[in-house]
Amino acid sequence: MAKKPNAAFMKPVQPDAILAAIIGSKPLPRTEMTKKLWAYIKKNGLQDKKNRRNINADHLFKPLFGGKSMANMFELTKYASKHVK
Repeated sequence: MAKKPNAAFMKPVQPDAILAAIIGSKPLPRTEMTKKLWAYIKKNGLQDKKNRRNINADHLFKPLFGGKSMANMFELTKYASKHVK
């Protein structure tokens, strides 16, 4: 029996202006949102060199992280969730 994917998890969410600056303004599922955030982090080398679990904020991530200059990867989705409708 195939496991049904969690519908709430797959439901498209609407990014606000802060999040849209990073991942675009089209509604997308949370899984896709996380993938796009990681693609941006890797493309711009925002992962901390010493502690790979930390993400250094650039000018777009700082507002996402509530003004903090760094957050760890486990906080990433928590911060992103505050910027979706």
